[in-house]
Amino acid sequence: MTKSSISPASPFSSTAPIGEEHARLTIDLQALADNWRLMARKSGKARTAAVLKADAYGTGLEPAARTFYGAGARDFFVASPAEGVALRPLVPDARIFVLSGMWPGSERLFFDYDLVPVLASQGQLAVFMAAISERGDHPCALQVDTGMNRLGLSVPDAIALAHDPARPASFSPVLILSHLACGDEPMHPMNRMQLDRFRAAIKAFEGVEASLANSAGVFLGEEFHFDLTRPGISLYGGAAVNDEPNPMKPVVTAEARILQVRDARIGESVSYGAAAVLTRDSRIAVAAIGYADGYLRSLSGAGVPLRQTGISGASGYLHGRAVPLIGRVTMDLTHFDVTDLPEGAVRAGDFIELFGPNMPIEKVAKAGGTIDYVLLTSLGPRYRRDYVDANR
Repeated sequence: MTKSSISPASPFSSTAPIGEEHARLTIDLQALADNWRLMARKSGKARTAAVLKADAYGTGLEPAARTFYGAGARDFFVASPAEGVALRPLVPDARIFVLSGMWPGSERLFFDYDLVPVLASQGQLAVFMAAISERGDHPCALQVDTGMNRLGLSVPDAIALAHDPARPASFSPVLILSHLACGDEPMHPMNRMQLDRFRAAIKAFEGVEASLANSAGVFLGEEFHFDLTRPGISLYGGAAVNDEPNPMKPVVTAEARILQVRDARIGESVSYGAAAVLTRDSRIAVAAIGYADGYLRSLSGAGVPLRQTGISGASGYLHGRAVPLIGRVTMDLTHFDVTDLPEGAVRAGDFIELFGPNMPIEKVAKAGGTIDYVLLTSLGPRYRRDYVDANR
């Protein structure tokens, strides 16, 4: 197994030398590659893309892109032209789709960096038509809204566009796509409704490739796969389907340094608001992690509205067992109750796992009333990022 640290020049990472960091992420590139291969197998005859939005869901655009490319991915999706520009030198012969589409002023980036805009409105269509009339032919994709009411032409408008005799011959999309609203709930009737609407839309664009399935959609089965699937969260180890075992390998392990271990007496309080009052003499480990690092305040063990619902706060993993978070998460510091570990087992300088192989990220997210997407994309700049080589 080999490890490498992200370049200190990266804007996404702490530059603290190994041994001096207070929080660290270990990103398993082999797991990342294996997850893509698993989704490719589950996609059957369809090709499998990789979604690299938000700095590859917090894992780092460059290492993630190189890993997926090495595993076989040749189609990539990003949110903005700037993400596409950063991605292009890493995957020189791949297709890069930009989900936010083309806007006035951004045209040059699409042509200079060979990016494919995903057009989602009549306004964007007009911008693209003007751009190709000036610069020449360029590939595009067309997004159709099949019920999510987010981005895309309505199905009737998409069909009308396909049959419009005034449509320029140079406008020929390479992909028609839509997005599932409820794919993480396999039995939700919305899935079938969107599938039927999507089929009606793509029928009007005979011979053009189609893409409907996100991570959850891949698990819905072959009829949702079409020509290209677009997994995102599953590649990074997240759970794509609610209330089902997660078959993906964990990719990110987040850990924080214990700064101090202190004894506290029954009846004393912990952290802001005196929201947590001790019911026994306790040992408390204070970790160098907080909401400034994306470790959300809602994960707190007490003193936040979510705890009134009966959902327990988060836990960490230390010396072979789970230890509960106690009191409120603060900007830089979080308390964990380590009373049940052997006396002297926990020392200042130890690292506690916040999520990873022993603390599944989807369970930690649920404790904070959110989803694993949020935890991954909220990872702050103070973590040191270390990468386990995919070629180990």
